[in-house]
Amino acid sequence: MKHTITLLLALWASQASAQHGDDAHLDIVSSTVCDMCERTIEENLIYEKGVRQVDVDLATSTVHVTYKAGKNTPEGLRAALVKLGYSADGMPGDPKAFAKLPACCQKEGCGKLPTEAKP
Repeated sequence: MKHTITLLLALWASQASAQHGDDAHLDIVSSTVCDMCERTIEENLIYEKGVRQVDVDLATSTVHVTYKAGKNTPEGLRAALVKLGYSADGMPGDPKAFAKLPACCQKEGCGKLPTEAKP
């Protein structure tokens, strides 16, 4: 009985690790600067197909995404960030989505590229 339980636990552990075997990681440079940016991105990007985890690093203005490689692509994830109104690896945020961002984000120019941001 002890060996059966050990075998079942080993099988379960190997299946659990295999399910995350196709995870990919992507770092997207954005123009995020405030807590509202972080919250908006983390709460919305997680619903993109295949996304497992989203972390925004405000100190480096980088969005770290863990996703299933077979379910999404780096281009698709960058496009999703742009559709939220934020820049993604040199692509400016969608202007209509930017206009819907919280006032603090619009004031700081969070969705704009550094050359477009207000002085």
